[in-house]
Amino acid sequence: MKADSAEWYRRYAPLSRYVETSYWIIVYTVSAVFNSITEVMEIQRRGLDIAPWEPVVWESTSALSFLLLIPALVILTRRTSLQVNNWRRVLFIYLLASVAYSLGHVLMMVSFREAVYWLAGGNYSFGPWPRELIYEYMKDVRSFLVNVLIIQLYRFVLLRLQGEARILDRGPDPEPDPGSQNRPARFLVKMLGREFLVDAARIEWAQAAGNYVNLHVGERDYPLRSTLSALEDRLDPERFVRVHRSYIVNLDCVASIEPLDSGDARLHMLGGRTIPCSRRYREALLTRLSPAA
Repeated sequence: MKADSAEWYRRYAPLSRYVETSYWIIVYTVSAVFNSITEVMEIQRRGLDIAPWEPVVWESTSALSFLLLIPALVILTRRTSLQVNNWRRVLFIYLLASVAYSLGHVLMMVSFREAVYWLAGGNYSFGPWPRELIYEYMKDVRSFLVNVLIIQLYRFVLLRLQGEARILDRGPDPEPDPGSQNRPARFLVKMLGREFLVDAARIEWAQAAGNYVNLHVGERDYPLRSTLSALEDRLDPERFVRVHRSYIVNLDCVASIEPLDSGDARLHMLGGRTIPCSRRYREALLTRLSPAA
């Protein structure tokens, strides 16, 4: 079962972006359709003088506005991981974020509705803004919490399947090198109830991802709870080099460097992937790869 799960994740990983995007589109499309039908039925039941297309516009613009806010929630949850020692700060950040989330939803929703009504030759009135903003926030905060929970649970499941790394201390060295005492020789990876070791030299590159750094080894990424700068200080500087604010690469895994007109570069790795190299780090990289005689 564990092997099957690992194989499932390996196949799922390249499709994850498409699945995630499709999920949110389907969720909000279905929500808009059912809410529109319910709203039209309620209007007809109460005999209100409202055209059937109007509730469709209301629900569609609300759903579209929520959908456009999902990337911001993904970034927020990636950068603010709730821990025992930081829960007060994170909850305060989430409180502020929920207000911004609601304001963003309302402003986009009203703008979309006003545009549609204008095209239809009508006029949309949101109502008294202070009262309506409070009303909308009371609804939007629930949407905010539910979406944050869904994103965090999804990420937790992926981490369980993907595996999570931590640094192992160096073992006893018969001839210790004072300059390498803090460099880990290997990383311990926990995945699906199993533990195995990954040599630091096998890391092809490391990418910053919020509170984590993803260690790319072979066809897999192992998240390590660390900052990229902290990891850089502990990797062998003869082998690993910073090439971007979000990337460190293993020099042995760089196949070629493609200069770009902007002054940046694109690194082609031995496995076929490409890594951005900013001009800030480009000269240092070239010096490392072609040391002066």
